[in-house]
Amino acid sequence: MASAEEFTSLESTQAVPTVETPSDEEQVNVDTSTETDVESTTAIFQAVGVITGDVNFTTDGQSTVTIGSYEYPLYYLKRQWDVLNALKKEIENTGNHNQRLVVYPKAIHFPRREQPHRIAFQLVGFDRGRKLDAVSGELEDLEFKLSGLWQFIPVCSTPCISVFRNFSDERLEFIKQFEPARKVKFMKASHIPLLWKDAPVRPFRFNPKVAKEELGRAAFVTVKAKFLPGRDVFGFVALTALPKDSAPRFLKASKEDKATVQLAAKKAQRAAAPPARKKGKSKATSQDNTSVPRTKPLPKPKPKLKTGE
Repeated sequence: MASAEEFTSLESTQAVPTVETPSDEEQVNVDTSTETDVESTTAIFQAVGVITGDVNFTTDGQSTVTIGSYEYPLYYLKRQWDVLNALKKEIENTGNHNQRLVVYPKAIHFPRREQPHRIAFQLVGFDRGRKLDAVSGELEDLEFKLSGLWQFIPVCSTPCISVFRNFSDERLEFIKQFEPARKVKFMKASHIPLLWKDAPVRPFRFNPKVAKEELGRAAFVTVKAKFLPGRDVFGFVALTALPKDSAPRFLKASKEDKATVQLAAKKAQRAAAPPARKKGKSKATSQDNTSVPRTKPLPKPKPKLKTGE
């Protein structure tokens, strides 16, 4: 793993559409902890793991990592260059683009259910083969630690582990200084699709026709899972803690802030849209049409009547 000077935890730069969950609790995001090498004895939301692939950096910042024959976006914070520069230097010195990376998984879902989600990764650190970090030391290639709410979301047919922003009083005070758009972005969740056959608890599914007190709630689960390249989902490997009926405290954007952001987005979309064309023909079209006589369809021939012999 990179040294302390080379290792920097990075926050998410990729916005993920928010999916409302039927809970009154406070909710959280996939950037769970800035200290991925510390195992917490208390339950926390997290999604972190290890991938190995060919890293390619581009001048426009659209870096990628190729796992097998599948290419995925690789994100990082531009204001935190330490781990990125250390990784670039490692590749330059060794000529080896195939690197073992510690990453946060990012699942990008779309409003239309039939449109498949996409997976991306956010760079956290890299492993030089020494496996000094708890994450890279505990996990095999493509393995991840996932902790969150086990549930279906409306835009994905595969059940997900929803990873939210962990709550703290300091973080809450920090967020209060943000304008609504930044608050909503900061508190967006990441919904990681997971294939989990014979799960001990069923994934929660919201049903608007069922009374809230009868719905129940999503269980909080902590699992080890393996990323399946090409299929863009994670497969269950092991349960690392018993499922819980209640989740740790987490942050949630208010409905007022969400409404404000959605309204601003709609206004911006209308302002950027090209002006609608007026109905009717232009003068040029009208002149062209009148200058060329229209051909009339020929009358249908009348059927001949047969005469009797």
